[in-house]
Amino acid sequence: MAIDHFVPRLVLGGVCALLSGCTVLGPDYLRPDVPEVQSWQSASSRLFSGATAASDYHQWWSQLNDPVLSSLIDEALQKNPDVRIAGLRILEAQAQLGIAESLKNPQLTQATAQWLGAGQTQSGNSTSGSSYGAAFNLGWEMDFWGKFQRSIESADANYFATIAQYDDVQVLMIAQVAQLYVSIRTLEARLQIAHENAQIQKRSLEITQHQFHSGNTAELDVQQAKTQYLSTLSTIPQLETNLRQSQNALSTLLARAPGALPEMASNTGVLPQGKLALVAEMPADLLRRRPDVRTAERQLAAQSGLIGITESDLYPSITLAGTLGISATGSGHSIFSWGAGPSISWNILDSGRLTNQILVEDARFEQLHERYRETVFKAAREVDDAAIAYANSATEITLLTQTGEAASRSLEIANTQYREGMADFQRVLDSQRALFSQQERLVNSRGAHIGNLITLYKALGGGWEPGRQRPLVTPAVDQKLRTRDEWVPYLDNPRFDANQPQAGSQPNAQPTSTIQKGIVND
Repeated sequence: MAIDHFVPRLVLGGVCALLSGCTVLGPDYLRPDVPEVQSWQSASSRLFSGATAASDYHQWWSQLNDPVLSSLIDEALQKNPDVRIAGLRILEAQAQLGIAESLKNPQLTQATAQWLGAGQTQSGNSTSGSSYGAAFNLGWEMDFWGKFQRSIESADANYFATIAQYDDVQVLMIAQVAQLYVSIRTLEARLQIAHENAQIQKRSLEITQHQFHSGNTAELDVQQAKTQYLSTLSTIPQLETNLRQSQNALSTLLARAPGALPEMASNTGVLPQGKLALVAEMPADLLRRRPDVRTAERQLAAQSGLIGITESDLYPSITLAGTLGISATGSGHSIFSWGAGPSISWNILDSGRLTNQILVEDARFEQLHERYRETVFKAAREVDDAAIAYANSATEITLLTQTGEAASRSLEIANTQYREGMADFQRVLDSQRALFSQQERLVNSRGAHIGNLITLYKALGGGWEPGRQRPLVTPAVDQKLRTRDEWVPYLDNPRFDANQPQAGSQPNAQPTSTIQKGIVND
């Protein structure tokens, strides 16, 4: 290390040690703003202004008025492995936080005990003896530079990041179950439409065959009717394949063996019905509820603490050390010894290793800051995409409903005119194709409309709140962990009370945990 760098650090370290002064190195974390979306409103804000307030936004899926769907969501949140793993990660983070907090206290660095027996034989005479000894080494590193304080700050932020990730897993799980449920119901409806149209076309085929054998029509009509009938039948196997694959996917989310779900045997093809029902907030406010936004922000706070930890390595580490020992021999003689005093360790000649490590942590902080901004922008985009899709799909359903009614009436007229000899069979075929197409489009649009509503609720980050009332682990795991007494307080009192922006919270509200009070500056 260059002497011009060494001398200032030596002087600074010596002055601080002599004055017994304490400082906290590293930046004081401030929750970042994203001014670009501070006053942003969705392009479809009319959806929010016209929506009725939800009776329970925390369980938005109840607004879809489908008890089977609600029961499946509840089952997934209790049994899905990803949700269970997220709960265990909270316990892991609690233990990591406990490690960081313990470093502020004196440490028993070493404890030894020994017994030594010895003897000898000379000229036929034997002698023997024994000795005993025990020693304890204690050490307490004084937190002059705030290293342990920053460690606790970082571990605390990491802990609340795992809570946000736990919330995020639940939001994703609810949306996946709901989307698969809607997909299954949509496929069931499409299968019903395919079978119904196949029956209509089969009847037309039978009529043309009868008229052909009677000499009243040409074979062309028979072959065209047969082509259309078989073409409709050919769509059924792929629909059945897609249906079974969707059922298997939903079974996997529920931690079940693949297969159809008995709960869905009734109301086949009936889609959930629901309308938008939101709390009275604008999208920019709702973004703060999203768990992925909270996760990115807490990870940024954790990285801020690492900068201070790394910077403290530039300066002396001062430890108050003590030893206590006792030794005794079989003859009754004993010796008591003790010692105490400070020790200083200092990485003086680091050749730029420590200073560059600070730069590494700085660069990582800036990367996470950009990642946080990206997460906010992505959240805003997802809300706007889902909102406009939901609004437009409602309009599409209205138009397709009218189109389907017209196609149905057109087929009635075509059949009547064909039987009366006023139109050829091609008009009947065209009307059948139009009806089948419009019915498929309508049921797909209805499924997409409910899917867009689910996506909108997911984009707004709703649904994680009930998870705070459930145990983090299964009863079997809980019983297993309780065999270690140290787990009991973590299992009985998980900390969910801080760093969780609620409805109406301020975007720059600072953390309220007891650990971080006084650490994060306004």
